[in-house]
Amino acid sequence: MTGRLYVVGLGFSGLEIARRAKAAGWEVAGSVTSEAKAARLRADGIDAELLSAGSARLRGASHLVCTVAPDASGDPVLSQVRHAPVKWFGYLSTTGVYGDRGGGWVDESDAPNPGQARSRYRLAAEQEWQVLGRKAGVPLAIFRLPAIYGPGRSALEQVLEGRAQCVDKPGQVFSRVHVDDIASAVLAAMSRNLGGIFNVCDDEPCAQYEVVALASQLLGRPVPKLVPWDEAAPKMSEMARSFYAENRRVRNERLKRELGVVLRYPSYREGLSAIAAQRKAP
Repeated sequence: MTGRLYVVGLGFSGLEIARRAKAAGWEVAGSVTSEAKAARLRADGIDAELLSAGSARLRGASHLVCTVAPDASGDPVLSQVRHAPVKWFGYLSTTGVYGDRGGGWVDESDAPNPGQARSRYRLAAEQEWQVLGRKAGVPLAIFRLPAIYGPGRSALEQVLEGRAQCVDKPGQVFSRVHVDDIASAVLAAMSRNLGGIFNVCDDEPCAQYEVVALASQLLGRPVPKLVPWDEAAPKMSEMARSFYAENRRVRNERLKRELGVVLRYPSYREGLSAIAAQRKAP
């Protein structure tokens, strides 16, 4: 099934969803935060605009995906889309809503327990979108995402730009997902109007230094020195330290079982290798 998709927030993930949907035969439009970016995307074949509740593109959509993050004031999008006559809502959230699990596994049956303020805002936004879906009588799919990477935004760029660090914090792991697999999950749910909560991540949580090491090897660069956590932490930004404050492994069985998604990049190895190969391609 195809239809008319509206993506609120044509950023890194939203743009990939839009491009994949368009390639699959959907009519696609979406919003950005500046007219300059809208003009650039329109020149690239993406029907982009500034978001407005009166938008004809929004009123004509059959499916809507929101990628915009909330803040302390709440979700900035709901008031503008709550009357959109769509058949399906999709909302991109974060696995941060699970909070710190001491390196243990979590799945969608685990009660959220967000520790970071940004994750508490996300959980509140999830709940607001669930209310909207119930009132509108349409399915809502919530996609909980870990660290997102892809072409132009990966450990390869960090190595090339001299920003990569190998931090040794024993037992610390992160889950991650390639942006292409996010788009696959969203298209799988919306093409069948399926609702629910889905963790969208790869199969292999691991330490960040393993990812940096592979990126360095793929680029033929020396692997950065492994720096103990106590030495690295004081030099990190507050945001970077906040990521290391939580430790969990995220399961993705529901993604595969209920949406039938086959991950194109089941680990960082396939994902980074593909990005490196694209960089080398003429």
